[in-house]
Amino acid sequence: MSNYSYQDLYQFSHSVFIKMGCSEADATQACETLLSADLRGIDSHGVARLKGYVRLWEKGRINATPNIKVTYETPSTAVVDGDAGLGLVVAPFAMRVAITKAKNVGTGWVSVKNSNHYGIAGFHSLLAAQNDMIGISMTNASPLVSPTFSKERLLGTNPIAIAIPAGNEPPFVGDFATTTAANGKLEILQRKGEPVPKGWVQDKDGMDTTNAFGVKEGGALRPLGGSRLHGSHKGYIMGSVVDIFSAVLSGANYGPWAPPFVSFMDPVSDPVGEGLGHFFGAMRVDAFRPATEFKEHMDNWIQRFRNSTPVDPEQPVLIPGDPEREMEKIRMEQGIPLLQPVFEDLKEIGKKFGIEF
Repeated sequence: MSNYSYQDLYQFSHSVFIKMGCSEADATQACETLLSADLRGIDSHGVARLKGYVRLWEKGRINATPNIKVTYETPSTAVVDGDAGLGLVVAPFAMRVAITKAKNVGTGWVSVKNSNHYGIAGFHSLLAAQNDMIGISMTNASPLVSPTFSKERLLGTNPIAIAIPAGNEPPFVGDFATTTAANGKLEILQRKGEPVPKGWVQDKDGMDTTNAFGVKEGGALRPLGGSRLHGSHKGYIMGSVVDIFSAVLSGANYGPWAPPFVSFMDPVSDPVGEGLGHFFGAMRVDAFRPATEFKEHMDNWIQRFRNSTPVDPEQPVLIPGDPEREMEKIRMEQGIPLLQPVFEDLKEIGKKFGIEF
């Protein structure tokens, strides 16, 4: 495993997006969104996914020059049509629509249809936090997850991210899949040749398995909780809410009709909507109480939780967003590590487009 600088990976990815036909502005936005995952240590959603975006573009499922537009709106809500564009570009556009509405009327809520995989959910929610707003970001995804008690794959990993600004403290950033693990983590274990922990995956018969290829072989990811005894029905509910807010509300494909990002699945022949769906919210803090006052209390909240008595003195209590923030500092200085299979994928992409990696 070797480390590569953020700048080098950015330049390579930018060149790839330009070769795909993206505008300079869209290629820049796509790189910022994509590489935020690598910087924050969420390797499953960074440059490791570049091959997937290229594959979908080659199949005509990604429009490199989309006309992203608002198709319906009220003072506080909107529906955005992504025109089959890169979700890495469509999603920031939609969140900025939500932010603008929040600036005008206090809150903004935007659902998106006709989009694609949008990277890490936390990137988009942080756009709102940078404007003294609470940001909410969610998306539906490839149908790889079985509801509690089911053998069928009907839901995606359907992440939720909430970013909350603070004063002197960094923002609270909760970014999580509604499954026991994101599919990208499975892909990392597949590349490493390692098993998955119990409770992550069920086989084609619905039984627990540690086979990292279990989903590819007809099984499914499990909702957050892993089993009914450990609360998987709650993960199932959360994933369902994300699916409904992101897709049923916007007119995108939902449930098993969601167009897959993974290479081992093909889109269904009878879609019920347009593309993949997202949902964004931006709430101006001062629509509830003075922003300075709120952020002082957020600092107090964070400090109290951070200073709570740990079980193990060697492992202090963390605030959501802490690990990713620390990782970003490290990787900006020391570079971003790439597994050998990811390195080979990038070399292959470079050869395809005539770009040296």
